[in-house]
Amino acid sequence: MDAQRCILTRRSVRQFADRPVSRELLEKVVSLASYAPSWKNTQISRYIAIEDPATRETIASEYCLPGANNPTIIRACPLLVAQTFVKARSGYERDGSFTTDREAGWQYYDCGIAAQTFCLAAHELGLGTVIMGIFDRKRLQAYLEVPEDQELMALIAVGWPGGAELTAPKRKDVDILLSYR
Repeated sequence: MDAQRCILTRRSVRQFADRPVSRELLEKVVSLASYAPSWKNTQISRYIAIEDPATRETIASEYCLPGANNPTIIRACPLLVAQTFVKARSGYERDGSFTTDREAGWQYYDCGIAAQTFCLAAHELGLGTVIMGIFDRKRLQAYLEVPEDQELMALIAVGWPGGAELTAPKRKDVDILLSYR
């Protein structure tokens, strides 16, 4: 699949077939995601694969915030990936000072790039994904025993797409998105 087709056909998948994702395939996705650009090539994104249904159920029932569809998605996916990042690297100089006025905010930018690269790689390999951020981050981070030098960024549901074919929602026109000076 070429890049344009991958971008145009990737959707946030919230329904999955009852079929496991092999570790080999997940490792290929992560290997491809490692090519995402990052601040000074710091490559701060890390991934925790959650295969155990009981652990996913605990996350769905105890760590998702009210009003979100995340529990339903987490219960349906065969694999949940917690994206973390190594703190105090992206956006910093070697002496620990900030390089820009964005201060520590640059690490979130790098995580977004890595998460989208992860999802595009998964899509190219036939998998569906959806990135989720509505959860009790601090409590879930403790439950997952995220190392002290890392922080939990997002959850990504991963699996073989199930349910109806997804269509792209309407996009804003280029004249709204782009301006020239």
